[in-house]
Amino acid sequence: MTGLVEKNKLTTDTFDWGIMKWLTTPDQNDGAGFSVGELVIFPGKGHDRHNHEGSDELLFFLSGEGMQTVDDGEPFVVKAGDAVYLSDGMYHSTQNTGWDPIRLLAIYCPGGPEKDFKTLPDYQGLPAGIIQKLIRG
Repeated sequence: MTGLVEKNKLTTDTFDWGIMKWLTTPDQNDGAGFSVGELVIFPGKGHDRHNHEGSDELLFFLSGEGMQTVDDGEPFVVKAGDAVYLSDGMYHSTQNTGWDPIRLLAIYCPGGPEKDFKTLPDYQGLPAGIIQKLIRG
């Protein structure tokens, strides 16, 4: 598929910590050399330290505020407008420390690591057009 990507026509990956939609991947877009996903990290939540072997990653923060780790360095504040570059295999985590959800774009080059999210124990997929409900917990 080449051209317009409509988010409401994409499946949604859901987790205890947030949701994501993959706007382009090599599987969705024949010949694409990268992947782009929009992630929402719920307030007070985050994803555990992990890495993506074989791909560089860029995180671009659209809204919200949190703490980012990169390898074994000290955590640092990230907010709307910030970008974090992660070279191939670099460990990282993102925690939402604010009241608002964090919205960010995750870009992998080459694409492919997005498949790994489906192997996580808290993964659930939602069909296109179904809206993830937020619950008090």
